[in-house]
Amino acid sequence: MSPIEAGRLAFESIWANRLRSFLTLLGVIIGIAAIIATAAVIHGLNRYVSEKLSNLGKGVFVVQRFGIITNRQEFLDAARRNRRLLPVDARAIAERVPSVAVVGWEVHATADLKRDEHEIRDTDIGGLTPSVLEIEPYEVAEGRLLMQHEEDRAAPVVFLGHDVVERLFPDTDPIGKQLRVGGTTLTVVGTAVKKGSFLGFSQDNFAKIPFSLHRKLFGSARSINISVQAADPARMWDTMDEVRAVMRARHHLRPAESDDFGILTAEGINDLWRNLTQTIFSVALFVVGISLVVGGIVIMNIMLVSVVERTREIGVRKAVGASQSDIVQQFLIEAVLLSCLGGVVGIAIAWAVSALLAAYTPLPAEFPTWAPPVAFGICTAIGVFFGIHPARRAARLDPIEALRSE
Repeated sequence: MSPIEAGRLAFESIWANRLRSFLTLLGVIIGIAAIIATAAVIHGLNRYVSEKLSNLGKGVFVVQRFGIITNRQEFLDAARRNRRLLPVDARAIAERVPSVAVVGWEVHATADLKRDEHEIRDTDIGGLTPSVLEIEPYEVAEGRLLMQHEEDRAAPVVFLGHDVVERLFPDTDPIGKQLRVGGTTLTVVGTAVKKGSFLGFSQDNFAKIPFSLHRKLFGSARSINISVQAADPARMWDTMDEVRAVMRARHHLRPAESDDFGILTAEGINDLWRNLTQTIFSVALFVVGISLVVGGIVIMNIMLVSVVERTREIGVRKAVGASQSDIVQQFLIEAVLLSCLGGVVGIAIAWAVSALLAAYTPLPAEFPTWAPPVAFGICTAIGVFFGIHPARRAARLDPIEALRSE
């Protein structure tokens, strides 16, 4: 019997028991749909982080009080050990590291902004030097960015994110208008292009003011973040080593002591995120794997029932010359076809779920192109593994005894 003929007979057998076949495949359908939908979400998040959150630019890294910390104890140790970073640290890097092209620094606070009866709460107020805008440029929607002379004289000017503009200036051009932070009046000199949100958190609720003005408004107790751009992006890691040496010397650290500061790079953010999502995917794969195993066991059980129901048919086939390998082939193809049909339905459900998540939720789900072939490979393996025992049992039936079966 040819594989095509065996496939046709298998399909006819599945179609003759449509409801039973569907119920048999529920475990496989749920398992395949769940694992692909999870992969779609993780794939979309990885791409989003790679393109937006970690987009520091070529040859750019940030020196800050804390590095990438993944557990509570590590954070507590760093909070006790790590010093606040100060503008003198940034100036030392600019003066002592010849491979640095640009150095800037920024500090953050949270405050409410008001204009007449309009108000927006918990806005991130960033105080920065204009050189930060050379390293990590903002796209300007209207107006301009902050200037060096405004930093020199602590000018009361502000550059606004899109959300702040929408809330405080809904019906008017914000350029040249004023708003209040506490008791201080600021003049708007520019607005940023909308960035959008990530996981429901807005990236546009910010205001940028000169660093010198920020210290007047919020004090000098906060640690700064130092943005550094290497003159040669290809030698960024060498520049990082030089910066680390300068910082360790300034903080009087002995060779055996750990850094009391952190250095953040785009690669570091991506590696941390990928490790996190790989862990999530591994746990999801283990949980969903249970569903696939249960689905495979159900398929094996139904195939054993099918062997009993078709005992006389098997006897007839053997009587007219079918070999054991023909019978094994027929039942294996039926098991694989049954499992793959579940995979098809699961892939369709996962594609629909990922499309709905991308359209109606903050999750940037993206259906992975590798999902269908991998799903079919898994389904084929399930069909073969759980179908081989029923197939061999059918093949070993004695034809005479099988013909006597009613």
